[in-house]
Amino acid sequence: MVPLLHLAPGMLRSAKSLQRYRVIARDGDVGSVSDLYFDDNRWTLRYLVVDTGGAWTKHPVLISPIALLEADGSTQIFHLALTRAEVTKSPGIELDEPVSLQHQRDHSLDYEWGEHSGQGESGNQGDLAYMGLPTYAPAGTPKSRSRAARASDETNGDPHLRSIQEITGYHVEGRDGEIGHVADVLVDDETWVIRYLVLDTSNWWFGRKVLVPPHRESQIDWADRKIHVDLTREAIKNSPEWKADEPVSREYERLLEEHYGRDAF
Repeated sequence: MVPLLHLAPGMLRSAKSLQRYRVIARDGDVGSVSDLYFDDNRWTLRYLVVDTGGAWTKHPVLISPIALLEADGSTQIFHLALTRAEVTKSPGIELDEPVSLQHQRDHSLDYEWGEHSGQGESGNQGDLAYMGLPTYAPAGTPKSRSRAARASDETNGDPHLRSIQEITGYHVEGRDGEIGHVADVLVDDETWVIRYLVLDTSNWWFGRKVLVPPHRESQIDWADRKIHVDLTREAIKNSPEWKADEPVSREYERLLEEHYGRDAF
């Protein structure tokens, strides 16, 4: 059985900082973290996306947090309970794509990509073929394959899998309107639960950032790049200000709980 992390319990880490970590296997360096995938139903980290190989031969693989021995914040290194060979044999990202990539792939399959015509006449697709670029059918021309057939290609996709890199920048909408955008995410490094969204409200109140707990009722809208939370704009506006250079203390979390109420967590 793979040992769990040896960390101070409940330490909250910035997802942005985790995406800068190097990854070290038992027998050497294997690459770096490029993204984090999470389950938006449980708001729990599911995978580290680790870029293995060199600068020109990156091979992103999925590593479960269960495979971690230690996350060293001082050196920004993840230590794995795996060998380099085991890491390179880990599943590739195409085996479990986040929702955003599933939608992008489904959209691309809605249009027919044709063969190079090779006609070479000025102003037509032959010029594209001559330059080695792909030709394509006119915009709005659907592929003949049915959506059901295309859906069968996505059997490995998880409807609740999300990319943290993708949702960074998404707008946040409360019960009564928009209130800011996601600047970062704070993850509990013991349970790998996403405890808070770091919400930048500077478009409304200059320079102010607050923490919002992602309640089980929170919904992510990929198409509109929005996260809907079950809180009012006023509640978010008046919540205790979060300062990035200060750790989230138990006292601060008690203030948040008193402000939002237990039902928000």
